[in-house]
Amino acid sequence: MTTQTTYQAKDYKSSQIVRWCPGCGDYGVLSSLHKAMAELGVAPHDTAVISGIGCSSRLPYYMNTYGFHTIHGRAAAIATGVKVANPKLSVWVATGDGDALAIGGNHFIHALRRNVDINILIFNNKIYGLTKGQYSPTSDRGFISKSSPYGTVEDPFRPAELAIGARGRFFARTIYSDMKNTPEIFKAAALHKGTSAVEILVNCVIFNDGIFDGVTLKENRADKTVFLRHGEKMIFGKDNNKGIVQDGFNLKAATIGEDGYTLDDVLVHDATAADPTLHLKLALMDGKELPIALGVIRDVAAPVYDEEMEAQIEKVKAKNPIRSLNEYLMSGDVWEVK
Repeated sequence: MTTQTTYQAKDYKSSQIVRWCPGCGDYGVLSSLHKAMAELGVAPHDTAVISGIGCSSRLPYYMNTYGFHTIHGRAAAIATGVKVANPKLSVWVATGDGDALAIGGNHFIHALRRNVDINILIFNNKIYGLTKGQYSPTSDRGFISKSSPYGTVEDPFRPAELAIGARGRFFARTIYSDMKNTPEIFKAAALHKGTSAVEILVNCVIFNDGIFDGVTLKENRADKTVFLRHGEKMIFGKDNNKGIVQDGFNLKAATIGEDGYTLDDVLVHDATAADPTLHLKLALMDGKELPIALGVIRDVAAPVYDEEMEAQIEKVKAKNPIRSLNEYLMSGDVWEVK
């Protein structure tokens, strides 16, 4: 994916003034994306950013790349068309929890099922921010909002559950304010061949401020999050003395050196395992009894839709003498009308 030209983050910034609320978590995502694209080295004119509707979907305006601000929920479908029409493009989708998982839910799961080579960034703030504070598909049961003044009586979608359940081969999670690791996660998503889904925990300072404080604040993060790296032990904690261990068919957070647990008991992360069972268990840890998992959780190789389609077309063309629409129209029985 790299070229001979060296790029900087500024090469991917447009001249548009960024119009998000002061303090919005989307700023951090945008900055990380600029940095990741520069390090990937794909030229701006070989990159396309597609979005739907919502606060996060303003992102294409702030990119010095091709961009398309589409309609509500349809970003994944349109991105699929962009990639299939021009497979050489690096295609990104900027979408929110409402845009991707409500009206756009069907497009989201089928993009993952098909394994189209696009990168879907899900800005999850558990609220509809652009329309001023209604509960979203990821809002927790009991959440009080303008559209649920007595608390929502629905259970939320969990993006990882949808992604992996749709046979997704790449799922990662990060925090908007993690400026060190987020660009690396975006790069891993781009380098994955097939659909990558990255959930970004984003703070909405106006309508849902502090929703992720339990895991994102500095005083909480060490004990409430575990950053997964392929091939490394699942260790976390302020003193790096805790680890994720197996407890029957479940996972458990254990303190190394206590209750008979040693470093050898701590699981080693294998992001490339084809069986999604452990990946799903890790992705569903919620920061309460178990720390929430960050980093690349699943990264499995599989046939890619756009590559398979292109190969199929070439195979059919090789066996078919017809090479143009005119040849097709003139094939078979033809009558000349005078």
